[in-house]
Amino acid sequence: MTAMRGLLALCLLVALSGVLTGCGNEATTAEAAPKVAKPTCPDPAAWQRFATRVGVPVYCPGWLPDPLTGKLGAVDNNIHSVSADHSYLQSWVWQETGGGAAGGELHVNLRAYPGRTKIPTCRTGGSDSRNVPCFASPVGRIAANGISSAVYTVNQDADSWHYLILWRRYGNLYTLSEHVAPPLTGQKVRQYLKRELASLVLFRPRAS
Repeated sequence: MTAMRGLLALCLLVALSGVLTGCGNEATTAEAAPKVAKPTCPDPAAWQRFATRVGVPVYCPGWLPDPLTGKLGAVDNNIHSVSADHSYLQSWVWQETGGGAAGGELHVNLRAYPGRTKIPTCRTGGSDSRNVPCFASPVGRIAANGISSAVYTVNQDADSWHYLILWRRYGNLYTLSEHVAPPLTGQKVRQYLKRELASLVLFRPRAS
C-alpha cells in the first residue's frame, strides 16, 4: 500500500510538472508574438495642414513602392491639385527610360471627393468624346486597415491604365490607384494596392 501511495504521488508530481511547463511555454509564446507596426505617415505635419485646408478627413500613404515617398511637395509629388469644391488629386511618379530591366514607371494617385459618394463623370476625349463613369469595370474587392474597397480596372484621365480602389467614408468618396506598367504586372499592382491601403493614416481637419 505504501508503495502504491508513493507511485501515485510520483505520477501526480510528473503531471503537475507538465502543466507548469506547458503554461510557461504558452507565456513565452505570447511574449514572443510579433506586434503589428502601426502605420506612420512620412510627413504628418504637411498632411495635417492639408486636411485642414480641404476641410475633410484625408489619408496619407504610409507606404509606397520605392522610390516613391508619399510626401507632399517632394520631387516625385508631380501633381498637387485642389479644385474649388475641395476635391483633390495627389500624385507621385517615378520613371526610368533606360532599356531592358532598368526601364519602367511607378505612378500612384490618391483622390478624394468631399461631400460626394457617387462616381463622377469624365469625358473620353477625341472626336467622339462622350460622358462615361470615371471609374468602371469593378472586379472584386480589397480589404485592409478597416476599409473594404472596390477594385476598378477601366478608369479615365490621370487614372487611365491604372487599377483603382474606391471606398466611401465620412460622406466622401476616396480613391487610390496605381499604373499597371513595367516593372509591375496587374497581379503585383493589386498586391501593392492592398499594402498601400493597409498603410493609410487618417488626418482630420483642425479648427482654425
